[in-house]
Amino acid sequence: MAEKLSFDLVSPERLLISEQVDLVTVPGTEGDMGIMGGHAPVMSTLRPGVIGVETEGQPERRYFVRGGFVEVTPAGLTVLAEHTVPLDELDAAALELEIENAGQDVADAKTDAKRQVAQEKLDHLKQLRQSL
Repeated sequence: MAEKLSFDLVSPERLLISEQVDLVTVPGTEGDMGIMGGHAPVMSTLRPGVIGVETEGQPERRYFVRGGFVEVTPAGLTVLAEHTVPLDELDAAALELEIENAGQDVADAKTDAKRQVAQEKLDHLKQLRQSL
């Protein structure tokens, strides 16, 4: 039997997971990484994408993350995400409304800085929609 991995998924709003798992796939900025028990220490930033969590005997759980950091130590894996949403909690209609509103925010932005922030939010929401 493979070594278990201690995994914590944390967002500013809440602790989403703190348990022993078999495999976690994270969207690192340099590409997706599969992390299992006994993995070498590593740190990376996250790009917007989906974290997959696999535990023997359970269906894979998936979480959309919008940026953050991932750290693997001998003690386990910690993901500190800027924003996290379990994919099974997403409401497609509400997401479409958010995308529409974000598009209007881009069009209404009065400065380049505000336009850039609004565009980043719109891009992240569209990536979330693709993850569904």
